[in-house]
Amino acid sequence: MKRACIVGSSDGIGLATARRLLADGWAVTGVARSESALDHPQYAHCQCDVTTADYRERLRGLARSPFDAVVYCVGVGERLSLDELARELHVFEVNLIAALTTAAIVLPPMLAIRRGHLLVLSSLADGLVSKEYPSYNASKAALSSYFSGLGAALRETGVAVSHVRFGFVDTKMAKSRFRPFMVTREVAADVVVRTLRGSSRRVSFPLRMVWLVAVLRAVQSLGRLFSR
Repeated sequence: MKRACIVGSSDGIGLATARRLLADGWAVTGVARSESALDHPQYAHCQCDVTTADYRERLRGLARSPFDAVVYCVGVGERLSLDELARELHVFEVNLIAALTTAAIVLPPMLAIRRGHLLVLSSLADGLVSKEYPSYNASKAALSSYFSGLGAALRETGVAVSHVRFGFVDTKMAKSRFRPFMVTREVAADVVVRTLRGSSRRVSFPLRMVWLVAVLRAVQSLGRLFSR
């Protein structure tokens, strides 16, 4: 039986992915700050915060026996408040630093046996500059860049590293008033599971949102050019 660890399994895409893998016959260990609503004989839950030393220690224990797949689904995003800039650091700690910590812990056991798959969730916002959510967009840009490079570096090792760049997904993270081409968390989970089965290191979904982001990015570039 294949074993997966879903970091951020208590809601959203993480919960939908856990349910999908359990239905496919996987044994799933979930990690989340909140309790889990999942009740399944092949599901185990570890409740902790990814920014803490407790997370690092507990994940090391869980990963001693290498997972077949690890999916990092945790993400936060807060509107910029100039009165609370410390919150910006927290966004980077969750979206980027904890993802790098996860990779540093779970990849060595996979590399030792030359198999396994680490997948992290990024965002199509990684290509845009935002004055309302600068920490979210910037942390996702760094996440996408790093895991693109890491995936290329591990190409010949037997271990896959992927990142999926989603547009709007119907979760609590979708806070914008304008949410074009939004997909359900179940559709997003299908994309995650398909990526785990394949060899793609970079997946962007949905395609219509990819095109829209490309247009917005071009508009932003022109705006910066003419504002000089």
